Amino acid sequence: MTSKPTQERFELNGRVALVTGALGLLGREHCQALLEAGCTVIVSDLNDDACGNLARQLSQDTGGQAVGIAADISDKQSVEAVRGQLRERFGRLDILVNNAALNDAFEDPQASAELSKFENYPLELFRKSLEVNVTGTFICCQVLGQMMLEQGDGSIINVASTYGVVAPDQSIYRKPDGSQPFYKSAAYPTTKAAVLGLTRFLAAYWGRAGVRVNALSPGGVQNGQDEYFIKQYASRTPLGRMASPDDYRGALLFLASEASRYMTGANLVVDGGWTIW
Repeated sequence: MTSKPTQERFELNGRVALVTGALGLLGREHCQALLEAGCTVIVSDLNDDACGNLARQLSQDTGGQAVGIAADISDKQSVEAVRGQLRERFGRLDILVNNAALNDAFEDPQASAELSKFENYPLELFRKSLEVNVTGTFICCQVLGQMMLEQGDGSIINVASTYGVVAPDQSIYRKPDGSQPFYKSAAYPTTKAAVLGLTRFLAAYWGRAGVRVNALSPGGVQNGQDEYFIKQYASRTPLGRMASPDDYRGALLFLASEASRYMTGANLVVDGGWTIW
């Protein structure tokens, strides 16, 4: 393998990348980071019009090429259709960022305290999380990873979570008056731990084929939460704050690029130190 100057190893000029869950807070950041590094980026989420609009906005903002292609990652035929479009339009796929995921949300905020308790947590919500967070990641790796196998090269980045490594601290969701409006459920930690297991499996299975598979585990991102929650989360973190949405750009580019060419099966934890305690 030829040696390049260190800075050049982070460059992704001419590479094609696909980001699932691209309309989300971090998905947008992942897309922008890859565009700025020189990738052609496929912006993928459920809503076709919204994907197209975001792709046009990102292309204008960065001067790069972004294309919107909608997909339901829990539907294998939908992901296979995306693969067909990739082959036809670009002929390759170099980077896959499996970012799409469901997190806990309850239609009735008044009922969330009771429904989010483990004892009461709805089975249908647990199954839905498994379908998207685990099965969806499996499908994308299986279907889109096929292109990388054919090329003999590629980087898959599965976005996991610190909650795939350690258990949620339920106290940070507690209000100053002592009431508990919400419990972090078992669904998200369970599915994110499964993503880490799938990452290690694929890294071992595809290593000799030239396909690297790593996980990126972000910590909590500040995004308009209640002040008490932000303060309590920050107090549990050595750096004393929640993440900003753009705090993961560097880690993503590292995993996507030749800068991490001897790295596979790893979980890169970027959490302000949350998991060291």
